Amino acid sequence: MSAGRVDVCVVGAGPAGAVAAKRLAESGFGVVVLEQGHWPDYSQARAAEPDFEIDSGPEWGWNPNVRGREQDYPVECSESDIDVLVYNAVGGGTIVYAAQWHRSLPSDFRVRTLDGVADDWPLTYEDLRPFYERVETDFGVSGLAGDPALPPGAGPPLPPVPLGRMGRRVAQAHNRLGRHWWPGSNAIATREYGALRPCVQRAACLFGCADGAKSSVDRTHWPEAVGRGVRLETGARARRVVCDRDGLADGVEWVDRAGREHLTRADVVILCANGIGTPRLLLLSGGLANSSGLVGRRLMLHPFGIVTGLFEDDLDSAQGVWGQHLYSLEFYETDTDRGFVRGGKWGLQPTGGPLSVTRPWPWGDHPLWGAGFHDGVRRRLGHSAMWGIVTEDLPDESNRVVLDETLTDSDGLPAPKIIYRIGENSRRLMDFHLARAGESLVEAGAYETITAPRIRATGWHQLGTVKMGTDPADSVVDPWGRAHDVPNLFVFDGSTWPTSSGTNPVATIAAMSLRCTEHLIAGRRAQEVPT
Repeated sequence: MSAGRVDVCVVGAGPAGAVAAKRLAESGFGVVVLEQGHWPDYSQARAAEPDFEIDSGPEWGWNPNVRGREQDYPVECSESDIDVLVYNAVGGGTIVYAAQWHRSLPSDFRVRTLDGVADDWPLTYEDLRPFYERVETDFGVSGLAGDPALPPGAGPPLPPVPLGRMGRRVAQAHNRLGRHWWPGSNAIATREYGALRPCVQRAACLFGCADGAKSSVDRTHWPEAVGRGVRLETGARARRVVCDRDGLADGVEWVDRAGREHLTRADVVILCANGIGTPRLLLLSGGLANSSGLVGRRLMLHPFGIVTGLFEDDLDSAQGVWGQHLYSLEFYETDTDRGFVRGGKWGLQPTGGPLSVTRPWPWGDHPLWGAGFHDGVRRRLGHSAMWGIVTEDLPDESNRVVLDETLTDSDGLPAPKIIYRIGENSRRLMDFHLARAGESLVEAGAYETITAPRIRATGWHQLGTVKMGTDPADSVVDPWGRAHDVPNLFVFDGSTWPTSSGTNPVATIAAMSLRCTEHLIAGRRAQEVPT
């Protein structure tokens, strides 16, 4: 089935696709968006109910292999140190993210120049700064301007979330240690803002925000984009990008949940299917845009660590945002005396409700079951705080996404296979940060600290598999997301990143999508399209 030609076909309704589609619609483009998932069902979000920790998994779980719904595609991870976690729905990963909002730092764009490893980005922080400021307004980000770790500029539109007892305790400790800290920046509303309502501090941000406070793009972008005429096709799984005889992208072939085949013809195709889905679709399209051989390679997954402190005092840490109450960039920049390059960001988070404090992760080899169960729950519930640590993950061409030879999705399409090993620099970097984070909590008064065991299920951030650059021999897309090999095919998601930074990625994904979209709009009259 083939409908009429449209100006732009976007694949993926997560943050990159939402930002692009909304901006294109504002400029009068006819846009069709293909999303294999559906709208999130917030009637299944039970954060206000006492059993929400038990019931949250089936609807809001991150692991597609566990969730196993028809709209999910399986991910083969047996040759990976980290399991990939994706959420297929309108809103994509923003539906289940913690909403910690961070810009990359200026040094993240100059890793080769500063540290002699990996690559510089073909743009600078200053190039991206105006787009950060605009997407922060669109997303309704809360936080505080003036962080000395970042260059001057406009800050988030909403005031930061409360520090709470937990945050004040750790902030005072960092003041004594002379370490950096700053009130948390989050894509969480602290007062009425557009479609968002004020957060009521349930610490349930990861499990479907039924209160409408978390800035997921199903709330902040898609209603307006659809209202402006964007046709959002849900349950639409892209099978391949179709090209014409001149090698231009001519549209996207897709299949709906009833098994019917469709072809959406478009003058321009934009892929926003994340660092796994985008290279998968290019490989399914016969290795499209892959003259460099880099499609699928240089996968970066941001190893993640946690240190938890136990305190005698009640810190009220079963409540709050999740989210971060505050963050620290004290050890973000390279110090070669540490034996590694680059750094990471710490976010101070709550430890959750009664069920969360009994789970193996992040508590590790500290079982609660048995005679000491009630005492153990009392010691943890509300009496604990944890640093979540995101660290730089340098690119390695051997870390990659390929098509699995046997595993398929529900439509018979080859599933992605992940081949990924955590590098030695990342291991040293994480060990250092875990040790320093433990010191922080001890200074804050923790009588015991627990370093979470490394587990596989931390692959929330998928970056770098369709590298951006100026040289077609060494990159897949140019600095504006345009494929070197196919001039009307674009990639606007995190797969274009040359390096991963050491911060949460959604702010930069959104800012990059807006920057690339506006460049596409500005060059519309010169854009080469199929005839």
